Amino acid sequence: MSAASRAPLRSNRTTRTTLPTRVRRRAALTAGAAVAALLVTACGSGGTSGGGGNTNFVTGTDGTATVAKGERTPAPDLSGKTIDGKTLDVADYKGKVVVLNVWGSWCNPCRAEAKYFAKVSKAYAGKGVQFVGINTRDTSTGAALAFEKDWDITYPSLYDPTGKLLLRFDKGTLNPQAIPSTLILDRDGKIAARSLSALSEERLLKMLKPVVAEK
Repeated sequence: MSAASRAPLRSNRTTRTTLPTRVRRRAALTAGAAVAALLVTACGSGGTSGGGGNTNFVTGTDGTATVAKGERTPAPDLSGKTIDGKTLDVADYKGKVVVLNVWGSWCNPCRAEAKYFAKVSKAYAGKGVQFVGINTRDTSTGAALAFEKDWDITYPSLYDPTGKLLLRFDKGTLNPQAIPSTLILDRDGKIAARSLSALSEERLLKMLKPVVAEK
């Protein structure tokens, strides 16, 4: 076989070996862009009530969005390892009202609200309410554990350094779009309320109490 006839074969082999690499790179870049877009309002004092479509939620003057009981959507699968290495599945708390707080140890607004979450979580521990954190963008669990110790936070937090859990929320629902974000799940595991900013004790209770009072 001549050199000229062999050349196309070498070219084809090169194409076959490099194409999957390009595909993998594109997929990685797409996933990274999605996480970056989700966290574009990270560690701010507020966010926007995104969604699109028939969202069925109403945003109050304080920025808290709520959904009527019959129009709520279920929270996605939120399970994995906690920052202290245990396994947690939020679905196991069905039957309780769940307060989900997205936070990072590097986030000043998260620090501002932490004492209120610690206080209210203890006050409502015997009232059918479970607090769960989602720790994100911390490159190691050491800083997150130190944060919880500093603020006397005793409830568990899922470790989600790259924001993969946050991307499981469907568009058009009350999804967390900022850090900090807080969601209230009703006893059926459906999203009842959301805030995209740091909460005072008063605002946290204003979100929580109506869902606790539901029958």
